Formats: sequence, C-alpha cells, structure tokens
Amino acid sequence: MNITSQVTPERIIISIEGRIDTTNYGEFENDINKILDTKTPEVVLDCNSLNYISSSGLRVFLSLHKKMMASGGRLLLKSLQPSIKEIFDISGFSSIFNIG
Repeated sequence: MNITSQVTPERIIISIEGRIDTTNYGEFENDINKILDTKTPEVVLDCNSLNYISSSGLRVFLSLHKKMMASGGRLLLKSLQPSIKEIFDISGFSSIFNIG
C-alpha cells in the first residue's frame, strides 16, 4: 500500500495504491490521521489504484468519515474500481459515503 496526498486550502486529495488489509490497515490509519491534522474542510480519497480492501480497511474509511462529519467536513470517495465498489455495495457502505 502506498498513499500520496495533495493539499490545497479547500481540500486534501489522498491517492491510495495497492491493498488495504489486516497487515497494513494500522499504518494506513496512522498516515491518514497525520494528514487530517491539517483540518481541511474536504477530503477526497482517490481509489483509482486501490485494488483490495478488507473489513479492517473499511473500518478505517468509516472512522475517517465520522471524523470528517464531526468536524463539519466532507469526505468524497472517487474512482472506485468495480470490485471495490461491489464491496461497498454489499456492505451497505455505498449508502453512507459520497462516491463520485
């Protein structure tokens, strides 16, 4: 898993590459929390290169969503691969997240 971020005053775009699973979700969560310390009003998770997500990864996404809502911010997921979108659909997360 590799993440990169682009920060502007309006938003942070976080690009995720590879897998988020039980072996690296903690690292992913720590990296995301460090990025969120900037207190931006919008976070975009670009999932174009995300090719697998486990339930542990889904939990991190949900935690991020809750943090953004609590601070009055907005989280947007974009470019979900069909297999990742299917996981979001099956788990019911598609109705929770803003997916574009």
